[in-house]
Amino acid sequence: MNVLHLPYGIGISTMARALRAQGVSASSASFKSTNVYNYLAHIRLNLDQYPASKRNEIRKKFLEEAIQKYDLFHFHFGETFFPDKSDVKILAAMGKKMIVEHRGSEVRMLSIARNFNNPFVRVKRSFPEQTIRYNLKLLSSYIDYAVVPDHELLPYIEPYYKKTYVVPRAIDASGFTPQYPSPDPNPLIVHAPSRRELKGTEYVLSAIERLQKDGFQFQFKLIENLPHEEALQLYQNSAIVIDQLLIGAYANLSMEAMAMGKPVLCYIRDDLFGKYPPGLPIVSANPDTIYDALKNLLSRPDTWQKLGMEGRRYVEQHHSMDKAASALLNVYNEIVGKKV
Repeated sequence: MNVLHLPYGIGISTMARALRAQGVSASSASFKSTNVYNYLAHIRLNLDQYPASKRNEIRKKFLEEAIQKYDLFHFHFGETFFPDKSDVKILAAMGKKMIVEHRGSEVRMLSIARNFNNPFVRVKRSFPEQTIRYNLKLLSSYIDYAVVPDHELLPYIEPYYKKTYVVPRAIDASGFTPQYPSPDPNPLIVHAPSRRELKGTEYVLSAIERLQKDGFQFQFKLIENLPHEEALQLYQNSAIVIDQLLIGAYANLSMEAMAMGKPVLCYIRDDLFGKYPPGLPIVSANPDTIYDALKNLLSRPDTWQKLGMEGRRYVEQHHSMDKAASALLNVYNEIVGKKV
């Protein structure tokens, strides 16, 4: 069984590597050199380095080669070989097995998000709801199976696909050396928003300013537009990492911070806590509670190391590459109807 993951992101290379460790012939293909994780992929098309007139030709050739080589196509972020997704019709007609993995903004719709008692949630304006619904209908017309990394995303896709699965995000915790924070008279707090308006950065900055006015001593670093390695070093040196305050679920930043042994603040919706494995050590904070949550952590430096150790243990137990790959293999087995 030959499996291809595409078209970008750390998830494609992490999972392909994890599947290979379990004996599956899995490859990852990254389409753009501008993606921060492009270098991790087995295949790098670097489409952005070619004239626009040439890109479609490269995509077409790659699809033709992939059809000959791969049996199962695993699409991420709801994207496929071509922007118009015309390839899924071709693949379906040839009897190729497909699964799509939705990871966030490409399916998150405000009309649905507001059903979960979350007054803070925001969605990307670049993904209008009409476009999201169109894409989901198009994909599910040819693809029966879909996977998401947590239960927060399930309600957006369940009405469309015949079968949906939850396979937790994977992280190679061995690639992160834990540096548990000790009490520090001037600790470093970091916040690294990919998009400020979606992560609640304005509320973080307001809480930071208020704490400084109240006399709390700490350093604060807003991490933006930095190479990934530089950002990781700042996380490593920090005492507290603040993720997002609006969506109600955690993702890669929280996982990386926990792998480094850092206390993490991130908003977890009340109804989702029970959906995660027990023992989630993330300190939940939303725009209404971020000031008090930070104040409490700063006032109790003796808890930092314990939270950091619990976080490291949590990702090792519940987000290990082996565990995620095994869960995904069970999905693949169901799709192909035999052992992979």
